[in-house]
Amino acid sequence: MNLIIQGAVLADDELRKIAQLAGAQHTERLGAAAWRLIGAQRRPGVAEYCAGAGLDYGFVPEGRKLADMRLLAIDMDSTLITIECIDEVADLAGVKSEVSAITAAAMSGDLDYAQSLQRRVRLLRGLDQSALARVYDERLQLSPGAEMLFAAVRRAGVKTLLVSGGFSFFTERLKTRLGLDYSISNVLEIEDGRLSGRVIGDIVDAEGKAAKLRALRDEFGMARAAIVAIGDGANDLAMMAEAGVSIAYRAKPVVRLKADYALDHAGLDGVLNLFG
Repeated sequence: MNLIIQGAVLADDELRKIAQLAGAQHTERLGAAAWRLIGAQRRPGVAEYCAGAGLDYGFVPEGRKLADMRLLAIDMDSTLITIECIDEVADLAGVKSEVSAITAAAMSGDLDYAQSLQRRVRLLRGLDQSALARVYDERLQLSPGAEMLFAAVRRAGVKTLLVSGGFSFFTERLKTRLGLDYSISNVLEIEDGRLSGRVIGDIVDAEGKAAKLRALRDEFGMARAAIVAIGDGANDLAMMAEAGVSIAYRAKPVVRLKADYALDHAGLDGVLNLFG
């Protein structure tokens, strides 16, 4: 196994300490704040040291390459982008505190996602549809390293899927902006230029995300081992369980606990370091 350490600049003695803890044979620098420790072993003390030093770590099979992957699926809100779009839309409607509280409970797995979304969308009833464009133009930012990640994924020939329990207004724009292949999300109903407080069609929840991933997997005959899934909330867990490599990005504790890897300090480009 190789041990990937990333997320902060390390002094030489710190790197040597981690290498000693993991029994690594030698180290290789991957970037300004990323290293590969070759021939590492899962030993006590590595996780604790990295947690105390504010580092992300992951044991990676030697020889695993990005080019071996066939599909990368990624959640939108608080994963591909830094915000929860519905919370920011709610801010323009004057109901952010109410909506944010429901969002937080849903992402932690304390509320049924479909019901939570219906409750939040009802609070937006009557808001002018121009609020959606304002959020996209004024507040939406890509997570650090997102463009680097998808440029590398495209070069490797990996298909991409953007999944969201949020709204198609945002996913479709991001899909075009980043050159992504597929997306799935919810559609807000608009009546006379204003949000009606309803969603059109079936709600994309945890199972909806997982079902879209499975459909693409079956369509292209992909092996589970060749799929990467990245998410942050409880409604991403079903999708992540369908992947051979699951990555929790700035995620809730329940997601970090079940994912293969967690990136709490590195940007999305840190995903690339988990592959040769």
